[in-house]
Parts: sequence; structure tokens; C-alpha cells
Amino acid sequence: MANGNKSNQLTAEPRTETKGSELRKLRLNGRIPAVVYGSDMEGTPVSVDAKEFKKLIRTGRTEMLDLVLEGGRKVPVLIKDYQERDGKWLHADFLKVSKNKPIRVRVAIDYQGTAAGTKTGGMLQVQAIELEIEALPDDLPSVIEADISGMEVGDKLTAGDIKLPDKVELISSAEELLASIVIPRGVEAEGETAEKAEDVSAGDAAAEDES
Repeated sequence: MANGNKSNQLTAEPRTETKGSELRKLRLNGRIPAVVYGSDMEGTPVSVDAKEFKKLIRTGRTEMLDLVLEGGRKVPVLIKDYQERDGKWLHADFLKVSKNKPIRVRVAIDYQGTAAGTKTGGMLQVQAIELEIEALPDDLPSVIEADISGMEVGDKLTAGDIKLPDKVELISSAEELLASIVIPRGVEAEGETAEKAEDVSAGDAAAEDES
């Protein structure tokens, strides 16, 4: 779902720390080193509250928010990227956006349902977890939903099969493979062995008949 006109806020404080030891201290104090930038804005180092950031990241990177900078200036941004290790936030990148200009982002795919083929011995094999799309910031979905419940063994799901929300354009190749239902290798091997055994038995039977 797109975020409509709702916009969250996150307060950012100016940051002068650049060295590893200084950044570690910043993180220990519950803040995340970050940078905000855009086509008309040079990279500006800031820091944000780790707990507040965690609340926002749960809603998805494509949710637009207002980053409140020094002096109360509000800048509309998207969470462009972030680094996390062992449950600890290391860094975040905020991209300044214009509400009137479409932007390209990669959005997570939410695979919904249980594939019918997995109930008959098949296995779901996921090749992609994100799609690249383009839309105005207010029209960007937080996730892309993909219903896989009707997929049988041998079926494939490509980017072109996904029904996107209105006003959202697919940038990824329509032929990009997202998921498929395959027979597990072990089962395939067993099937091949059984077929070979049947062929051998048939050959032995034919040889006995000839004798």
C-alpha cells in the first residue's frame, strides 16, 4: 500500500564525528550516524535516535518521512540505505526527494499464500526478494505483494506477472525470474534411479524371453 499523504517525522542532529572511535561512542549513546543528500543538497552528516529509526524502518524503506534538521527545517526524505550488524544499527542514508518528481527504488516482495505445488512434493525456490520500480514518492508502496498460492510444480513467476499498484511503473526486466516451484534434487535423483531400475528390469525380462 502507498503511504498516501501521511508523513512521519524523525529529528536529526548535526554530526561532526567521523573517526571510528567517535562513531562507536555515538552509537553507544543510542544514536545512528547518518547522511542526508539529494540532487540539490550536498551530503550532510547527521545522527538520529536509534529507537525512533527502528520504529520507522519497520514500515519499509519506501515510506516517505520528514527529516527535521537543525533550526526546525523539514526535509522530505526516503530511507535510501542502512547498515545493521548483529542487531545494531551502524549507519543510515537519507535521500531528499521532491513530491512532484518520480523516483526509482527497490521495494521488497511479499510472497503471500502457500503454493499448491508444495503440497504435492514441490519446493518453492525464491530467486528475488526485491523489485525495482518508479513512482512519485506519495505513490510508492512499502512492499510489493505477490500471490503464489496458485503455483504448481514447474510454474515460474516473473516480474511481469506481478500486478503493481496504480501509478507505479516496473523498472526491473519483465522477464526477471522471481520464484518457481521445483522438485527437490533428492526426489529427482530417486526418480531417475527408479526409472533406470525399471529399464534394467525390462531389459532383463526381454533377455529371458529371447533365451
